[in-house]
Amino acid sequence: MESLWLEYAWALLILIGLEGLLSADNALVLAVIAKHLPDEQKKKAINYGIIMAFVFRFAALFAISFIANVWQIQAIGAAYLLYLGLKHIIKARFGKENENNQKELKKDAAGNGFWPTVGKIAIADLAFAIDSILAAVALALGLPDSPLDEFGGMDGGQFIVVLLGGIAGLVLIKFAAAWFVKLLGERPALETTAYAIVAWVGVKLAVITLAHEDIGVLDHDFPHSTGWSLIFYGVLVAIALLGWFAPANKKQSQADQQV
Repeated sequence: MESLWLEYAWALLILIGLEGLLSADNALVLAVIAKHLPDEQKKKAINYGIIMAFVFRFAALFAISFIANVWQIQAIGAAYLLYLGLKHIIKARFGKENENNQKELKKDAAGNGFWPTVGKIAIADLAFAIDSILAAVALALGLPDSPLDEFGGMDGGQFIVVLLGGIAGLVLIKFAAAWFVKLLGERPALETTAYAIVAWVGVKLAVITLAHEDIGVLDHDFPHSTGWSLIFYGVLVAIALLGWFAPANKKQSQADQQV
């Protein structure tokens, strides 16, 4: 019995690490989406975003079987994250070559009022909640059955692991969001990096959708395989490092020193 609970404790530690990565992405996206708002509204929008992240992730916990079985929900989340990420990356990359595009970008940002921004944050939170729960369930289902009763369509012990991992992720979002707001001011290239991560998480959800038993384009076990996990997190870390050490951050730092 002791070896069983040790296995559960080890799985929980791994899950907290995974949730930390996804929560950092979620917090960074909150900061980026709300960046154009005045400071007072920015703080309020991010607070709303954190509250919605809590609500969506807890709601997802009690809809695990629905989320895991309805591929349309996963597909919508994947499509939105890909759209949100690629739209920004394309504008940031090609907009610099055209002054009119730059003016259009500023006009679009100015037109995004408080409530439309909160709406975008809500959709992003929902998509991240789906991804977070699917990742947690994939890890928990690999654990042996516990002596606890079934809950939420899962073994009781497995459900507790998912629940505790989700709570840890939410705590990390709470503390990470404010830090990312300050960090974006110091390292402006992280804004594009955040959207690249958003698009990459969208790819992950798309892979899960394509491996759904009703779709069958990919093998059902592929999204949870060691090979794909190494590819996904390897690319995730590479994107983050590229954003951290991007030349735009050095230019910003030099400009701050001159001022």
